[in-house]
Amino acid sequence: MAKNILVTGGAGFLGSHLCERLINEGHNVICLDSLQTGYKQNIAHLLQHPRFEFIRHDICDPIRLEVEEIYNLACPASPPHYQKNPVGTTKTCVLGSINMLGLAKRNNAKILQASTSEVYGDPKVHPQVEEYRGDVNPIGIRACYDEGKRCAETLFFDYYRQHGTRIKVMRIFNTYGPKMDPDDGRVVSNFIVQALQGKDITIYGDGSQTRSFCFKDDLLDGMQALMNSDDSITGPINIGNPIEFTIKELAEAVIAQVDTTSKIVYEPLPSDDPTRRKPDISKAKEILGWEPSIKLEEGLKPTIEYFAKLLAGEISL
Repeated sequence: MAKNILVTGGAGFLGSHLCERLINEGHNVICLDSLQTGYKQNIAHLLQHPRFEFIRHDICDPIRLEVEEIYNLACPASPPHYQKNPVGTTKTCVLGSINMLGLAKRNNAKILQASTSEVYGDPKVHPQVEEYRGDVNPIGIRACYDEGKRCAETLFFDYYRQHGTRIKVMRIFNTYGPKMDPDDGRVVSNFIVQALQGKDITIYGDGSQTRSFCFKDDLLDGMQALMNSDDSITGPINIGNPIEFTIKELAEAVIAQVDTTSKIVYEPLPSDDPTRRKPDISKAKEILGWEPSIKLEEGLKPTIEYFAKLLAGEISL
């Protein structure tokens, strides 16, 4: 049965893929995006579709719509973007969540919050379980995002307890795939672009810090599984790939797939950059029946192909 679904941040990396999925499933989709970090080109192929509507709007400002489900993905998600306007980032997390929760409350709609593994900060528990409360610097340069997302989770659960709002909270771990912004400063896009351009691949720190990388198709499967779960399942639930790689291993995997003369160079580690990041996905497996299936080498191939076309001018942002 077709639903009226709102996707905030719908012109971004994950949001645009989600909009396309929902349209293909037969739903009516409203895509809300300020285009601060999203690109209209990401949804250009959907603009003429009769069941798709794009509205340029900042969720820090209220909006009235009639919807049955809300995927709240709106927020700059990479350090260069969210640190560029840290006050704006916090506002998006806090005021944006209040506005979207209010919209969900008025519509009795189900609402999913795209939270983040950054709520764990630089974790002292490994792998990270949902019960771990994190180790976050509240006054550091990453706090606008880390603490903003933590406050958003607080708001979601307070709306659930106080108003009975139907909420879902997922904590997203590193995700990659086509339509990533080449200038977003994330490690996968950085390494691929540098390799394709024949530049040295820059590793911050000694390369021993770890991340787990989830391909966007696996991530969206988990996101939809959570949204479609029973109302009693609120989360938070980790969604990510539990296979851990060092940053150096990622750089070597990219070099192996790109015909490049790039060498690896090392720079100092930025402030508050977490040294280890890996999800415990026991809850996702048990409650949602979800776990990722796409290996890093498989996911890198279409991602590299996308960036190669982008750099060659075959597609544009």
